[in-house]
Amino acid sequence: MFPRSPVFPHKHGQANSLFNQSLLPLGFSTQRVESHMNLFDVKRVFQLSEQMLELFHACEQQNEDLDKKESCRTQLQKDIQRLFPCSRVFLAGSSLNGFGSRTSDADLCLVVQEGPVNQQIDAIYILSLVQTLLYKLSYIERPQLIRAKVPILKFRDRVSGVEFDLNVNNIVGIRNTFLLRTYAYTLPEPVIPCLQKDYPECFSPVMDIHLVPNGPRDIPPFVSTNQSSLGDLLLGFLKYYATVFRWDKYVISVREAKAVPKPNCREWKDKFICVEEPFDGSNTARAVHEKIKFDFIKEQFIESWQVLQARKDLNSILPLRGTRPKR
Repeated sequence: MFPRSPVFPHKHGQANSLFNQSLLPLGFSTQRVESHMNLFDVKRVFQLSEQMLELFHACEQQNEDLDKKESCRTQLQKDIQRLFPCSRVFLAGSSLNGFGSRTSDADLCLVVQEGPVNQQIDAIYILSLVQTLLYKLSYIERPQLIRAKVPILKFRDRVSGVEFDLNVNNIVGIRNTFLLRTYAYTLPEPVIPCLQKDYPECFSPVMDIHLVPNGPRDIPPFVSTNQSSLGDLLLGFLKYYATVFRWDKYVISVREAKAVPKPNCREWKDKFICVEEPFDGSNTARAVHEKIKFDFIKEQFIESWQVLQARKDLNSILPLRGTRPKR
């Protein structure tokens, strides 16, 4: 149904990632980092890049992992269509967008109609019906309804052991999945352009959701002029959000590929972190509403940048042994 290849490293041995060249804005350049490094630092940054690649390859989702999730999705769709004949179940999130690990759970979206549904009334009712159905299916266990802002039905596939989260008509998640998937599989570079700006017709927020999984067909290969290594880019990313980015003044926008001024309205004005959802324009970081949690996040950026800048060792901020998948 979909391409099976994982997020391959590009020809220079660097793993694909979403470092958008325009998202290192406001005067910051990773090239400056390199110009001030001596030969010893260059070697250590190269080793840091190698550690990042090693961790990526150790944790990346395998084709067999995706096959298990897709098998459950296919059977589940057949069973749910007994309740909702015209419905469709989409696999979404990290399992399909190219950024999943071997231990990632799977996100599913049950689309029952073209338009939106009331998440607090209709979605909960639909999920309740599906929950009753799941209790009768031998290959499903522990179905649990979670009444959140976007309610989900959690359950486990007995055959594969994979945990699933099922939502109803959270269509923006499907659009995001295939936007990220296009970044991951079409642009094998660590520094990339902004697809929504360059190809708006391919990522329209009003495109028929059933056409979205087909993906864009005419995006040409991209070769970045930025030759910074993965290690340089990670250091630059941490430094930018630790010391340069103004959290109180700007919104992080993937759609615009830059930091944009924070709007003076309720949804954005008093929020500590503002990250624009690429399709519906909402604040995806709205859950960070306590200053103590925001301060902790900022401290992690600062501490991680300072430690990694000094040691150039990924183990110093992300112990590799503790991140190895057990599945």
